[in-house]
Amino acid sequence: MSTRIYIDADACPVKDEIYRVAARFGLPVSVVAGQFIRVPADPSIERIAAGSGMDAADDWIAERAGKGDIVVTSDVPLASRCVKAGADVIAPNGKPFSEASIGMTLAVRNLMTDLRSSGEVTGGPKSFAPRDRSAFLSALDQTIRRIQRAQATAPAPKPD
Repeated sequence: MSTRIYIDADACPVKDEIYRVAARFGLPVSVVAGQFIRVPADPSIERIAAGSGMDAADDWIAERAGKGDIVVTSDVPLASRCVKAGADVIAPNGKPFSEASIGMTLAVRNLMTDLRSSGEVTGGPKSFAPRDRSAFLSALDQTIRRIQRAQATAPAPKPD
């Protein structure tokens, strides 16, 4: 089982950091966006233009991400789908999404959406700050190391 990093790339502010960390660990990266997005010329970085349909990039990632993979997204519904599939999910600010936290995070997101649609002024997300970049790098590094340790201690599959 090999780890792959999936990036929900349309609004991801940490793509360059992901490329550097992935190269250090020798991990493949799938950069998924609705349309064409520029990526470095590197055979381990795959560019996916999932199409302009509603949630096309999210669907592409959710259909492929699973146990041992890492998904980087700030999209809470996508995070929920990937967590349920067994993937590790990290927001660009370093916040991990987990089985324990995703339900409440999704509920708060839905509440805020409802409030905004009824005309309530709720403000937006906090601006991305340098400390968020640092927290993300730390979370990504820790997640990769934890997955690698788990894979190294997992029993080998039995032959058929």
